[in-house]
Amino acid sequence: MASKSPQERLQAELNELKKVQRDLQNATESRQTLDAQLNENKLVKEELDIVKDNTKVYKLIGPALVQQPLVEARQNVSKRIEYISAELKRKEEQVKDLQKKQDGCQESMAKLKQEFDQLPPQPAANA
Repeated sequence: MASKSPQERLQAELNELKKVQRDLQNATESRQTLDAQLNENKLVKEELDIVKDNTKVYKLIGPALVQQPLVEARQNVSKRIEYISAELKRKEEQVKDLQKKQDGCQESMAKLKQEFDQLPPQPAANA
């Protein structure tokens, strides 16, 4: 098997960079969504923490509001905050890894471009 030309390697690296950038964009959007959910749940927790113990709390299930014990509502929100925080941490690590991978692709492309630029000019093909 013959080794790839610098142009082919450069194209392959460009394709890889595009894929990493798409993955990075998706991961960043997911992280933003999780961050918004976390903030929303923290606000709910703050509200639940200030209400009196005999306050009626309702949970929206489909189109209906169903009464829920305050203790249970507090526990559910706390568990949701824990889960979202763990997912957010995982997503932040994924973003960090993808940024490193993107940097590696860009460095590799810069090296390949230098290699490509040093090649002697190719004669133009007859049309």
